[in-house]
Amino acid sequence: MATFTDDTYIMKTIDQVSFLGKKALIRVDFNVPLDKDYNITDDNRMTAALPTIKKILTDGGEVILMSHLGRPKDGPTEKYSLKHIVAHLSDLLGQQVQFADDCIGAEALKKAKDLQKGEVLLLENLRFYKEEEKGDLAFAEKLAKLCDVYVNDAFGTAHRAHASTSIIAQFFPEGKYFGYLMAGELANAEKVLNNPERPFTAIMGGAKVSDKIELIERLLDKVDNLIIGGGMAYTFAKAQGGNIGKSLVEADKLDLALSLIKKAKDKGINLLLPTDSIIADNFANDANTDTAQNNAIKDGWMGLDIGPDSIKAFSKVVEQSKTILWNGPMGVFEMEKFEAGTKAIAEAVVKATENGAFSLIGGGDSAAAVAKFGFTNDVSYVSTGGGALLEYMEGKELPGVKAIND
Repeated sequence: MATFTDDTYIMKTIDQVSFLGKKALIRVDFNVPLDKDYNITDDNRMTAALPTIKKILTDGGEVILMSHLGRPKDGPTEKYSLKHIVAHLSDLLGQQVQFADDCIGAEALKKAKDLQKGEVLLLENLRFYKEEEKGDLAFAEKLAKLCDVYVNDAFGTAHRAHASTSIIAQFFPEGKYFGYLMAGELANAEKVLNNPERPFTAIMGGAKVSDKIELIERLLDKVDNLIIGGGMAYTFAKAQGGNIGKSLVEADKLDLALSLIKKAKDKGINLLLPTDSIIADNFANDANTDTAQNNAIKDGWMGLDIGPDSIKAFSKVVEQSKTILWNGPMGVFEMEKFEAGTKAIAEAVVKATENGAFSLIGGGDSAAAVAKFGFTNDVSYVSTGGGALLEYMEGKELPGVKAIND
C-alpha cells in the first residue's frame, strides 16, 4: 500500500484491488505531439501509462482508455483524433487496441460492453465535447456508464476540474483509484516537499518570476539553496539597480523581487542569482553574442543564457546537494547558442544524482531540456505534469487528486 512520506493519508492505488472480471476506465494523458503526417514525435506520455494498463490486464481485467489530444475548438477534428495513435499504442502493448469513434454514445457503450478479458479499447478525444472542460456532470455520467472501476493516471491534467479528471469520480464512491503514474508523481513530490535529505536545492528558471512566485515563497520555508536563472533573473538584476539592456523584465515585479531577496536573507537561505550572462543583439540563433555582467548589459542587447561564472557557481552548489528540485531552464536552450547554461545545470544534476542525491525534474521545459541532452534516465524522476506539479508544490489542492481521496 503506497503512503505519502508525511503520513497525512494513504493513497488509493490500483495495487489495492484485483481487476479480474472488471472493466476499468483509465483517464490517461495521451496528449502527445504529432507531426504533419500524424506520426508521434514523443511517446513518453504513452509509455508512462503502460505499467498501469498492464497491471489491470494481467489481473484479468478489461481496459478502456480515455484522453484528450490538443485543443480542438469546434468538435471533431481530423488532426486531433486519437485514432492516429492506435497503431503505436498497439505496438507498445503488444496487442491490437480497439478504437471507438466517439467517447460516449451507442458505439462506445457497445464496444465497452463487448470488451473481453485482456482486451483494450481506446475512446475518441474527450475534448471533442465542450462538456469535458466544463466539468459537465451529465457528460461525466455517460463516461461512467462504460465501466465498473475508475482509474486516474493522468497527472498532467490533475489540476483541471474536468469531467474525466474529477467529476466522474463521484460515480465510483468505492471503486476509484490512482494509477501507478499518478501515485508515483504524488509520492515523489511529497518526498521533495516534506522529507528532503539535505542540503536541499531548488533551481527555478523560465521567463517570469510571476509564474513561480507562489512556489518560490513556499520553497523559502523548505530549501537550503535557491538558484534563480532564466529570463526571470533579469527582473532581480533590474530591481537591484542593474542595467539589463533589452532583456526580459517584469517592470511591475521589481519590488516583489527585492522582497524575495530580503525574505531569503532573513530565513538564512543561500539565494544564488546569475552574475553574468551570454548576451545577444537579437533573439535569434545567428545573433551576435558576447558575455556581460548581469548588472551591466549593453543597451540594445539582451541576456539569453547564464554566463560561465554563473554556471560554475550554480554547478558547485547543485553537485553538493542531496535533494534537487528543478523547474525551468537557465536560458533559451532551444537555440544551440544559448543552451550551454541549461546543459551545464543538467550535467550537475546528473552528477549529484550519481552521488546519491534525489533529483526531481519539474515537467514542462525542464523535462524537455533533460530529454534534449539525453539525461532523462540519469535523474531520479521526471514529472509528466508541469502545471500540475507546480500547483501541487504551491500547496494547492488538485481536483484530480481530491476526487480520488474524497
